Amino acid sequence: MDMKLRINLLGSILTLSILTVFYTNASTKQIIQKENFCASDSIDCNGKIIKTNHLLNYKRVKDKDANRLVSYLKSNWKSPEQYVIDKFQNHDIIFLSEDHGVKHNLLFVQDLIPSLYDAGVYSIGMEFGASEDQSRLDSLITAPVYNEDIARQIMYNYNVGWGLKEYMDVYRAAWEFNKSLSKFDKKFRIINLSYKFDWSASEESSFGIKTPETIKKIFYKGGTEEYRANIIKETIINKNEKIIILTGGLHAFTKYHQPEYDYYKEGFFYLNDRSFGNLVYRMVPDKVFTILLHYPFYNKTKSRLIYPAMGKIDEALSSFVDKRVGFDLYGTPFGDLRDTSYFSIGYPNFRLGDMADGYIYFKPFEEYEGCTIDEKFFEDQRWVDILGQYPDQDRLRKPKNLEEYIEIMKNYVDIKVRYKSLMGVGPVN
Repeated sequence: MDMKLRINLLGSILTLSILTVFYTNASTKQIIQKENFCASDSIDCNGKIIKTNHLLNYKRVKDKDANRLVSYLKSNWKSPEQYVIDKFQNHDIIFLSEDHGVKHNLLFVQDLIPSLYDAGVYSIGMEFGASEDQSRLDSLITAPVYNEDIARQIMYNYNVGWGLKEYMDVYRAAWEFNKSLSKFDKKFRIINLSYKFDWSASEESSFGIKTPETIKKIFYKGGTEEYRANIIKETIINKNEKIIILTGGLHAFTKYHQPEYDYYKEGFFYLNDRSFGNLVYRMVPDKVFTILLHYPFYNKTKSRLIYPAMGKIDEALSSFVDKRVGFDLYGTPFGDLRDTSYFSIGYPNFRLGDMADGYIYFKPFEEYEGCTIDEKFFEDQRWVDILGQYPDQDRLRKPKNLEEYIEIMKNYVDIKVRYKSLMGVGPVN
């Protein structure tokens, strides 16, 4: 064999070694091996890999845990939308565990409505809404013309301080979708899961003091968790329907029991098994699934916010350009991540998978935005009525005037302020 032939042959072998592309076609099955190829990539008719956006500019990380997580994502990548819809194949009730007032969470739920409907899911359950207004809400989102003032009044009736546009825009999104249906089609619903609490029953003399006598005046229809669970039982479980529920973190826990302070218990805590999610899980354990929408946790003393799972999730996702992804926790490297937050109290070897079934990551905390305050929310409302139903006034001092109240609301949705302990420090605790 002459020298030129040897060089050409060696070059061909080297090229094949670098590309490491091997594929076979067997009717509907293709087997592809290539560095950086993942489950969501596609193959054209010539066997060429068409890259998806999330791995563009992918960079390797040195940490062994992070590399393990990255490898898992590359093989199991799903968009948040596809992840949620896929989970409804084997579950009827999905809890989305949110940190309140984060804009992109609400936009995600709004945009998800058409896909939910196609998957046979005809309802969104919302913590922020009173069941007394359910018929009015049903009429609003099936009306020929959308009425923003009615939407505001429905939200105001539940919470006089929840004038956040993106929550009310869930109503509008449902209305817009229902407009696309024929008069014979089943209509999409938003189900209010709470009732109108009576904060005016709080007494100044009992400020900061909680007893059965003081609390039952405010929550006169009983505990909120049982109330919400019963609505799900009556409207969803008993009718063999499906629903996605948007609610605050602690209400969404199903198998996990959150620690609560108790002076009389050993270790000064007990594990609460009476949350909304816990109660629904007991009714239909095989049909319920909880997904955490990426949010910070409190440290064990609740003195500051920290990264979940000791920052490992953010570290792994920093390797991707498109960071929007949904993934399982149970039985995966992500579920096996250690967490040392407040949620780990009472669990000697606490792992993220002990807390929930799935996880959705949209973006780093530095890029979070708060919801938008609706400037018209308080129009035609009297200050005396607003002050009378000021929420949590059994433990929070009332504002002096409407201007101060609006400032409180602005501070709440200022994520840079709320998450200040995370800003600029990166995914470390």
